[in-house]
Amino acid sequence: MRLKHYFLPTLRENPSEAEVVSHKYMLRAGMIRKVAAGIYNYLPAGLKVIKKVEKIVRKYMNEAGAVEILMPTVIPAELWIESGRWNVYGKELLRLKDRHDRDFCIGPTHEEVVTDIVRNEIKSYKQLPLNLYQIQTKFRDEVRPRFGLMRGREFIMKDAYSFDVDDAGAEASYQKMYDAYCKIFEACGLKYKVVEADSGAIGGSFSHEFMVTADTGEDFVISCTKCDFAANIEKAPVLDEGVPPDEPEKKSEIVTTKDIKRVVDVAEYLGIPPHKHVKTLIVKCEDSFFAILIRGDRELNLAKVKNFFNLPYIEFASEDEILRITGGPVGFSGPKGLTIPIYADYEIKYMKNFVLGINEKDKHLINANLGRDFNIDGFGDFRNAVPGDKCARCGEGEYQITKGIEVGHIFKLGTKYSEAMNAYYLDKDGKQKLMVMGCYGIGIGRTAAAAIEQNHDEKGIYWPVQIAPFEVVVVPINTNSEDVVNLSETVYLRLLKEGVDVLIDDRDERAGVKFNDADLVGYPLRINVGAKSLSRGNVEIFIRKTGDIVTVRKEDVIDKTLQLLNQLRISEI
Repeated sequence: MRLKHYFLPTLRENPSEAEVVSHKYMLRAGMIRKVAAGIYNYLPAGLKVIKKVEKIVRKYMNEAGAVEILMPTVIPAELWIESGRWNVYGKELLRLKDRHDRDFCIGPTHEEVVTDIVRNEIKSYKQLPLNLYQIQTKFRDEVRPRFGLMRGREFIMKDAYSFDVDDAGAEASYQKMYDAYCKIFEACGLKYKVVEADSGAIGGSFSHEFMVTADTGEDFVISCTKCDFAANIEKAPVLDEGVPPDEPEKKSEIVTTKDIKRVVDVAEYLGIPPHKHVKTLIVKCEDSFFAILIRGDRELNLAKVKNFFNLPYIEFASEDEILRITGGPVGFSGPKGLTIPIYADYEIKYMKNFVLGINEKDKHLINANLGRDFNIDGFGDFRNAVPGDKCARCGEGEYQITKGIEVGHIFKLGTKYSEAMNAYYLDKDGKQKLMVMGCYGIGIGRTAAAAIEQNHDEKGIYWPVQIAPFEVVVVPINTNSEDVVNLSETVYLRLLKEGVDVLIDDRDERAGVKFNDADLVGYPLRINVGAKSLSRGNVEIFIRKTGDIVTVRKEDVIDKTLQLLNQLRISEI
């Protein structure tokens, strides 16, 4: 590859639309360009990174016994109706009609399609286990696409689906994918954590997320200071423990809080700290509504609420619905007088004399107490864990929070889809039994973006060798010097012959421009061929990640380059 004829449109300035490092550098390094919100063109360098990630994924999926297929992007509604997800998936599902007015969707995931394939082709236990995977473009109509490839609407994903005769077989398949994922992310040169996770819209009984650790990550990982427990914030449980404060119950009193409804503002106005307030939040699933009480300084965890009530999804009620159900506007809801089920987070057990809404505009109740001023139907773990909470696994350590980027997710699906879609096999006794399924996803673009979030500095990217757009760039510093040009060509061609993914920057540009572009794009090694060094018989090899410069004799540059590439690969695995 010769840069003079390559398509690598770099940018000097940071794009205003870019919010995170990976988005900024992928735009500046000429890897992607925006087409619409959350939809991008992959330019040559960006596509090379994507293809290298895909190659690694294929290697370890194939080694684990998975078989590659390709399913359609456009899926008929009938399959989604059959599984029960057509009406519950939500607005992220992009629905469309063909010219015959038939309903279709753009696949965000392919459980229904693969189950349909397998139920029609697999009849006997002798044909199982089976694991089918694809690398395919998906679409989820995110309400707020952002962060470039980290949270786009259209994205490339590897999704695999296992089918087994029983739970023991499904467990073995799950473990194979767990191990394969570890190998994949290690081969990509990434530092990652495996955390317990909520299964979300995919469903199933159990799941793990693979999180690339990065300070700029959008996800929060909860881990214990004493044991090896780790989970995402949706999954991390909070223990039911506490001691009621040693204070007598005070007489409750209604106070006026005109034009103030946010907890932090009411707290400041009343001089009562937020942890002495209780929020009443109205949530719903279809036409069923619930009131959930949590402490004023806590955040409600919708995934925990959904799982507690065993619902397909949960969302906040609208302003109109809150007014109809409570009789008061948003921000003033309270449990007293509600006719819907009322549940409270465990922490509410251990509170006294707190501030509460009373379903009336500009009014709050101070010195409220459970049992005297209102009653509830039950308690549950409904809030996000926070640093300092006791670990629910070992009971000794405390939770701590780090940031991460979800790049992979594996699920134990059980028989959710096989039962809904009649995916049976005949066992050795000739009896019909449901196939037990697993589902395993990797975000290809997210993996590339996560690598940038973990490997960058103020100058640009420093890619892990395994997924870099090019492993080496050869830079002739003085293009008007015949010796420099000739040696640069020789080094370039010899590295090509050695199988190195190498680029030569043969543009008629100043050295500073070439160096800046090389630092921005992030080639692991840069070979500088300059007249001054060459007059002494030397060539410089610049290591992008460390900033070190290795000076070698021109005769040794190929061997040294191969040695350095090998050292970088080993250090990244």
